[in-house]
Amino acid sequence: MPELTYPEVGATRDGRLPAGYHHLRHRVRLPDGCFESAADAVLDWRLHRAAGVAMRTDAPRADAGVRVTPGLGVGPLRIWGPTEVVWAVDESDRAGFGYGTLPGHPEVGEEAFLVRRETGGVWFEVSAFSRPASWYVRAAGPVARAVQHAYAWRLGRTLRRLCAQS
Repeated sequence: MPELTYPEVGATRDGRLPAGYHHLRHRVRLPDGCFESAADAVLDWRLHRAAGVAMRTDAPRADAGVRVTPGLGVGPLRIWGPTEVVWAVDESDRAGFGYGTLPGHPEVGEEAFLVRRETGGVWFEVSAFSRPASWYVRAAGPVARAVQHAYAWRLGRTLRRLCAQS
């Protein structure tokens, strides 16, 4: 079985992102009272699918050890990135997961998707650390980072929409 491609496994769980990578942090407020529906949407891949991401997975719900391969793009231009869930949490005040890159992913690193219930409301957070692993991500330079930030923004917007529908 392929191994994760970076040594700092689980770093997104506590939020201390390691040096030597590009860091991403995106946080968006969700509608009050939607913690449970937002948590389920994150953990059962519905958020990613609703945002237009193809998800190949060996389990219906995120949990440590689950393999998942997100695909961004369309048709033959879709780029697949094999990952493994390295941590997952489903508690009364926070729910989500972090996955790390496997060989064949265009980047090296980890990305996390977390819903939190706090005194000030319900929040969705995306955090990541990554660096290029493929020639085309290296060649894209700042454009690749902009795509990652746009992806986090899109996930937040999509989760807000899913919450409003529930």
